[in-house]
Amino acid sequence: MDSIAELIINPQFLWAAVAALAVFATIVTLTAPSMGANKLDKRIQSVRNRREELRRKSREAMEQAHGSKLRAKEKKGVMKGVVESLNLQKLFEDPELKDKLTQAGFRGNGPVTTFYFFRLAAPILLLAGASAYLFYVNDFGLPTITRACAALGLGMLGYYAPNLYLKNAAAKRQQSIMTAFPDALDLMLICVEAGMSIEAAFQKVSTEIGSQSIELAEELSLTTAELSYLQDRRTAYENLARRTNHPGVKAVATALIQAERYGTPLGQALRVMAKENRDMRLANAEKKAAALPAKLTVPMIVFFLPVLFVVILGPAIMRYQSM
Repeated sequence: MDSIAELIINPQFLWAAVAALAVFATIVTLTAPSMGANKLDKRIQSVRNRREELRRKSREAMEQAHGSKLRAKEKKGVMKGVVESLNLQKLFEDPELKDKLTQAGFRGNGPVTTFYFFRLAAPILLLAGASAYLFYVNDFGLPTITRACAALGLGMLGYYAPNLYLKNAAAKRQQSIMTAFPDALDLMLICVEAGMSIEAAFQKVSTEIGSQSIELAEELSLTTAELSYLQDRRTAYENLARRTNHPGVKAVATALIQAERYGTPLGQALRVMAKENRDMRLANAEKKAAALPAKLTVPMIVFFLPVLFVVILGPAIMRYQSM
C-alpha cells in the first residue's frame, strides 16, 4: 500500500497519466466519426415522444376545460428534490435557460432540473476534490496560498462549466443544421412544387436529410408535429426559428409565416430563401478561409520554424564543429 501511495503522489507518474489520457482522448476523437453508430433512430424516437407530449397536452387542455383532474402527482428524484428544497430555480434564475437547452437539443423539465443541480454540485465537488488532493495527498511543493487559489479556481471553473457545455453543444448542433439546411430547402422546394402540402414536405425532407444531418431531421420532424397539434401554425415556425437560433432559419420562418398570412406562393419564397442560405454558407466559408493565415501564425512559429532552423543550420553547425 505504501508503494502504491508513493506511486500516486509521484509527480512523474501524474504527468505520465495526464499524457496517457491526452493520447487516449486524441485517439477517441479521431476514431469516433468512423466508429460511432447512427443515432437517427434515437433522434426520431425523441421526436415521436415530443409528438405524443403535444397530443397529451392538447387532450389535457380539452379535459381541463370540462373541469376534470388530469395529472397525477409526479415522482421526485434526488436531483429534483435538491433543486426544489434549496429553491435553486430562483437562486440561479435564468430566463433564457429553456431556450439554451432547446438549442443544445435538450427538451422538457428534466434537463432544467439537471442543469440547476450541476450548477450547484460541480463547484462544490471540484473545490472539495482539489482541496483534498492539494492539501492531503500531494502539495507539489507549493505554498498554502497558491494551493488555496488553485482550489478556488477549479471551483469557479465548475460554476461556469455547465454554461460552457451548453454553449458548445448548441454551437455544434447549429453548425450541423446549417450545413444541410440549403439542401433541405431545395428538397422542400421540389416537394412543394410537386403539389405536396407544407406538412408533408417537412415530413418527407426530414426522412431524406437524416443521413446528412440528424439534428436538422429532428427539427423538421418536430415542426411537422407542431404544425399538426398546435392551434396557430405561426407558433410552429417561430419555435423552429427559436430552437435553431440562426439568421437563415429565422428568415425562412418569417417567409413561411408571411406566405401563410398573405397567401403568397410558397415555391417562390423557398427558392429565394434557398439561394440566400447558400450565399450565406459560402460567405461563412470565405470568412473562415480569410482568417486561416492569422490562426496559423502561432503554430508555424512554435512548431515549424524551429524544425526548419534545425534542418537548415544543422549541417553547417556539424561541419563547423568538425573543422
